[in-house]
Amino acid sequence: MERQALVARTTKETDIHVEFCVDGTGKSSVDTGIGFLNHMLEGFARHGFFDLSVSVKGDLEVDGHHTVEDCGIVLGQAIASALQEKEGIRRYGYFLLPMDDALVACAVDLCGRPYLNFSYDFPVLMIGDLDTQLIREFFYAVSYAAGMNLHIKVLDGINGHHIAEAMFKAFAKALDMATGFDQRVTGVLSTKGTL
Repeated sequence: MERQALVARTTKETDIHVEFCVDGTGKSSVDTGIGFLNHMLEGFARHGFFDLSVSVKGDLEVDGHHTVEDCGIVLGQAIASALQEKEGIRRYGYFLLPMDDALVACAVDLCGRPYLNFSYDFPVLMIGDLDTQLIREFFYAVSYAAGMNLHIKVLDGINGHHIAEAMFKAFAKALDMATGFDQRVTGVLSTKGTL
């Protein structure tokens, strides 16, 4: 059973196509129109061993908000769709990722209940062509569209680029763990019998 999904979403603000494969090799093709977001999503795919294709046409003449938020929504929908009923998966994942001066912790619960715990103010307003306020918006959109509990904590760091990159990579590693199979799990890992 291949755990993959293709999700498309078109509004007056964005036109987005995402292909996501849980059991990939880390290959990616990403074009969001925002160079730094491309870099983050490529790192997410590579370090989570997900295959990812993202194509976005957004109203960047306004600003990056709709593009980044909607990209998070569609990626979250693709993750949820690819995981189907979540049978046999670990459900929980966590990772502590160092990147030079930055140290970021991420924990994921694929419980079906959306929640984001993210409280960090970047030391810079922009990283490349990405407004740093939109990083939280991206993770919020992913967590709610995927129905996951997502915690991201910055434990240390000075450089905004390093901190952001550590966030995306820590999320990738935590999600890879959570989506992995455990042969001891029959059905889903819940006393309720469903996730």
